[in-house]
Amino acid sequence: MHQPKLNSRVLKINVGFLMNEGPGNNHNSEIDFPTVHVSDDLNLKYLKGPLRLSCTKEGILVQATLETAIDDECHRCLDPIHHVMTLEIEELFAFKHSLAEAEFFIDEDNIIDLAPLLRAEVLMEQYYDRPCQLTAQGICPCCGKTKAELLGKEEEEHIDPRLAVLKQLLDAQ
Repeated sequence: MHQPKLNSRVLKINVGFLMNEGPGNNHNSEIDFPTVHVSDDLNLKYLKGPLRLSCTKEGILVQATLETAIDDECHRCLDPIHHVMTLEIEELFAFKHSLAEAEFFIDEDNIIDLAPLLRAEVLMEQYYDRPCQLTAQGICPCCGKTKAELLGKEEEEHIDPRLAVLKQLLDAQ
């Protein structure tokens, strides 16, 4: 059954109530969303986990341990994979007037948008992924087939011409 994607608006949180309570106060909640459209280049299959918002004198500290998944491809063999990841998030959304060097800010309507933060975290986690199989050898740069498919059949056909002399010397021994 195909579930509709939730718009990234669900990742916008009004923190005005927490800012009114002042520094030292926090709010704990649980996120459990089905498919979420985070940005034009990222759709999460689901997003779930605890979320803690803490008011500080610089802004709102967001802390979360979120589990999510994306459809991806193995970085070695380019086969499609279902990439499950856990995101450890701790980020300060600063008041506009407090920290000029902050990356994320609370807007004038007291809204924080988690979408850009989640996108950055998922993209960083995506690059630290392991291959679909630990034995994945990658793809042949000449024909584009996976090396597992070739099993040494075509490797001799694709010898770099600069190394052909070395191949001849090895064959002569």
